[in-house]
Parts: sequence; C-alpha cells; structure tokens
Amino acid sequence: MAERLVIIGGDATGMSAASQARRLRNRDELEIVVFERGHFASYSACGIPYWVGGAVADRDQLIARTPAEHRARDIELRLRTEVIEIDIDRARVHARDLESGERNWLGYDRLVIATGARPIRPDLPGIDAPGVYGVQTLDDGAELIDGLGQAAGKQAVVIGAGYIGVEMAEALIQHGFEVTVINRGVEPMSTLDPDMGALIRTAMHDMGVRIVGGAEVTEIGTDSTGRARSVITTDAEYPADIVVLGIGVLPETRLARDAGLPLGEYGGLLTDTAMRVRGHADIWAGGDCVEVLDLVSGMYRHIPLGTHANKHGQVIGANIGGGYATFPGVVGTAVSKVCELEVARTGLREKDARAAGLQFVTVTIESTSRAGYYPDPAPMTVKMLAERLTGRLLGVQIVGREGAGKRVDIAAVALTAGMTVEQMTNLDLGYAPPFSPVWDPVLVAARKAVGAVRKRG
Repeated sequence: MAERLVIIGGDATGMSAASQARRLRNRDELEIVVFERGHFASYSACGIPYWVGGAVADRDQLIARTPAEHRARDIELRLRTEVIEIDIDRARVHARDLESGERNWLGYDRLVIATGARPIRPDLPGIDAPGVYGVQTLDDGAELIDGLGQAAGKQAVVIGAGYIGVEMAEALIQHGFEVTVINRGVEPMSTLDPDMGALIRTAMHDMGVRIVGGAEVTEIGTDSTGRARSVITTDAEYPADIVVLGIGVLPETRLARDAGLPLGEYGGLLTDTAMRVRGHADIWAGGDCVEVLDLVSGMYRHIPLGTHANKHGQVIGANIGGGYATFPGVVGTAVSKVCELEVARTGLREKDARAAGLQFVTVTIESTSRAGYYPDPAPMTVKMLAERLTGRLLGVQIVGREGAGKRVDIAAVALTAGMTVEQMTNLDLGYAPPFSPVWDPVLVAARKAVGAVRKRG
C-alpha cells in the first residue's frame, strides 16, 4: 500500500516538495495530497506588485504550473480547502472545504507544513473597511486592481515602507495616483541601515512619492458609507481613495503552535538541516513559516523570501522521496526595484552585527555602474561591514541605478564562502567599460574596508 504525503500549503515550498517527491517516487509508492486554501497554487507572490503596476500584463504569467498540470502528474491538489487542525498523535489533519463547509479528517504517513506567512494587519479602527487592501496573494492583487479602477480619486496611501510598501508605491504611480507612504521608522526600507535608507527616501521623493517617516498610524478614516477615505496618524490626516498595507509579515504557524510543534524566537517553526521539524521524524516544514540559520551571525532569523521557499521545497521533496538533501542556511540576500532605483542587501546590518556581539568597521563608497567615460554611467552607493580584527565580510548594502542591484551577488558568494574583505579584493571579476569601472564598485568598497580593518586592528 502506498504511503500518503499530506502537504499544507500549495505555493512555493509545498508544490516544490510535491513535485520533487513525485519525481523520485511514483503513485504506487507515494500518494500526494496538497491542501491550499486559495484559488491558485504555484504562483509568484513577488510578482504581484509588477502585475498591479502593469509591467506584467496578465495574472496567469505569474503562475508557474496550473492545478491541471499538477494533477496530471498524480498530485492531488485540493484548492479552496483549509486545514484547521493537525492531530499529531493520530497522524491526521482536519480539513474544511471553504465552498461547501464540509469537514473531513485525512491521515498521513508524512506531513509537510508550508503555510507561509500572514500579513501584519494592525488592530485599528477602519482597518477592514472597503478600500483597504493587502498584497499577499493573487486574489489580493485582483481585488486591488479592481479597486484602482473604481477609486473615486487619485490619492493613495501606502502604510509601511518595506519591500512591498515601496514596490506598491511604484505600482500606484504607474496608475497615475499621488502616493504617500507612511512609515513607522524614520527612513524607508528597515532591511537597510538608516543612512542607506535615506538615499531611498531622497530618490522616492524625486520620483514624486511623499514619504512620511516616524509616523504612527492610529486609524483609517471612513466616510458615511464606511469606505476608507483617509489615513490618520498621531500628528496628521492624509486623504486616501486607496489604502495599501505593506507593513510586513509574520510566520503563519498558528496550526503548528496549536499542535505543539517547536517554534523559535520569531514564531517560526524550527527544523534541522533536512527541513524536518525538530523532534518529529515524519513532519517537515519550509518557506515563510520557518526560521533559518543565518550563516554570518550564527543566529536563527525569520527571512521570508521566495528563493528560500523553493529551495526548502526541493530539500523536503528529495528527503521524502528517498534521496538526501540539506539546507545549510542563508546570508539574507534580497534585491528590489523602485522605479529606476535598485536596492540590494546581503548579510548583516549594523544593528544585526551588534546583536550578534560582533565588533565591526563600516565603509561607504560612491561609484558608477560602468566606466566613467562610457556613455550613461549610473551612480551607486555601496556600504560594507567587516569584522574589526579578522576582516571577515559581514554585510553589503547597495543603492543605485541600472546595474547596481545584482552586484550584491558578488557579496553573497563571498559571505557564503566566509571570505575576508582582503580576499575579496583579489576576486577575478569580469571587466569591460560597458559593464563596470576597472575596479568594480564592490571591490572598491572591499579595498576601503581593508584599510579600515588595518587601521582599527
């Protein structure tokens, strides 16, 4: 009799795990059942802001594999079905059909928890009013696009200035809205140090986005029909025909918590390097619902990124399918784009390094994306952190125009390899005037960091 693999969550981790396990074991050996509460599976949530903004023309372009394609590979995908309870003692899950309300228990031999993350939605007056939108799923994106077409005016407020917040600001500009971004932090993009965030604030201001930093939202103002019409802070009120929430996410681990599974400091599930939930031989977890090892600091963190989620799924599927794979950890690499501005980071910020008890030096350099004499060199700023005595690279942040963002991959590789900034200066990178100055900006920063380490050491 075939074993049964039950997967909770049908996006990046869940469907990657299902697909990889199916490659290694056929239906006679392994039955695969996936529960997904939404209308879609295997889609790119990262692409939603670009679909909303019009850079991606059609929703279906964000879908990597359709439900029919999964089912054709003997993966039973149950859409609009929500798991409401995990019974570990009896190795079963309790599922509810969201259309009919019908409930059923289903046993499992192997279980994968891929429940992702849930958007932070503060408990404020008016937060659930019509005209207030989250941006987490394809359904959310479709609702927002419809709302943009029905808006009474062209005033939009984005609450939060993280990746989603700044990307949605660009999307709204593309629709002709006047955009205000309200942020609790002084500078946007708290994944960067404040001095680098200030560069983003300036650039967004130049693009016509109003940034309100250090503000605490207290209420969503509504009109006589109950529709959102403003965002109210402790200091001011901002008119809004559309309100978009971009405050961030938390691990969606309420099912796991209720089942008694181990959670970490940030509320994410804790796993071993095979992505198996600690203390449970037949339960795996991955994606935005887990905490991962930071290879630079040695601490566990919650880093919700699609790149990690897909890798987790591959590792889980390989192990369940009879192979062997591990996920050693991350260095926290991320890249984003706001209009013509590219933003990238990897490794530790200053406050991360302090939290890890590390002594460090920082350097910041200004450079260009190509040789200065070649047409249209684009400016960029590179900030680098290095350990004070050893010179070990700790982190890199880049803000610039075309050609800036993907340079962070140089630093990501160096961090993963545990390189020092001095070793980095000897990297044999490609050079030609259309692509970089003779010294790549990342290597210029490394050279300056070497000097800072020697001075402090």
